[in-house]
Amino acid sequence: MSPFSALRVAGLLARRGVAVNISVRAAHGHEISKQEDMSLPMYWDRKDTPLPDIPFQKALTADQQSLKQKELGSWKNLSEEEKIALYRLAFNQTFAEMKKPTQEWKTVVGGVLIFIGLTGLVVWWQRVFVLPPQPHTLKEDWLAAQAKRMIDMRVNPVEGFSSSWDYEKNQWKK
Repeated sequence: MSPFSALRVAGLLARRGVAVNISVRAAHGHEISKQEDMSLPMYWDRKDTPLPDIPFQKALTADQQSLKQKELGSWKNLSEEEKIALYRLAFNQTFAEMKKPTQEWKTVVGGVLIFIGLTGLVVWWQRVFVLPPQPHTLKEDWLAAQAKRMIDMRVNPVEGFSSSWDYEKNQWKK
């Protein structure tokens, strides 16, 4: 299998959402992708786990290393900016940043409204093009004639339909 076909397969699998961890060697023997060691502790910003296993930044610059050395002394000698910089070395986000509401609800509401709209279009299309026309027995004039006939026949006069009709005044009872 050539490196190009292996990359093509990896790209196709990655587009399909399949977790792929493939190391492909190029022509010079260099590895193109690196596999992450999942047995080592990882950094996560989580509200339920306030102290992660490792600090946010592992590799420190010379300025950051001098700041870490200064941290070992009295914190009264540190400025506010230095304290914030030390915090940012250990943590990526503050609790306020983690709790900050996202705008994801707009996407959810928009998706639901689009789904309802598409469903309405499908229902309309079915009524117009798929379902047969409404039967004549459901039209207003037919229902009125049917009610008149039931009254004339005195259908269920004790507790039913005809019991609400006043035959002497020829109108519905109030």
